[in-house]
Amino acid sequence: MSLFGKIFGDNKEEENKNSSFWKVIENEDDLKNAVKISETKIIVIFKHSTKCFISKTVLKNFENEVKNTQNLNVDFYFLDLIKYREISNKIAEDFDVRHESPQLIVFENGRPLNNASHQDISLSQIIK
Repeated sequence: MSLFGKIFGDNKEEENKNSSFWKVIENEDDLKNAVKISETKIIVIFKHSTKCFISKTVLKNFENEVKNTQNLNVDFYFLDLIKYREISNKIAEDFDVRHESPQLIVFENGRPLNNASHQDISLSQIIK
């Protein structure tokens, strides 16, 4: 990878998709299934811009928080909003949550419970 790629990232698949806790949203059915699961347990959708250094930094910090916390009964979903922008738009429209990037949206009982963006994203948004 080039020096530029190391600093700003590249267009290859993000490492986070290999993290054990992420479930990837790639289509409307994945989104519907995630929202359905939120009827029985809390789910989190992390909307990430693969072209944004800030988003990449926030994502890595959040992943580290999750990895260092035990006994979370939460499902974590990852949405690459560059690749699947139409899904991001659908979330904004269907759930009346203004689009931001990066963005963390917490769902419970099929509805958004809380959301945060940029440096406000942390595990504390889930554990309240």
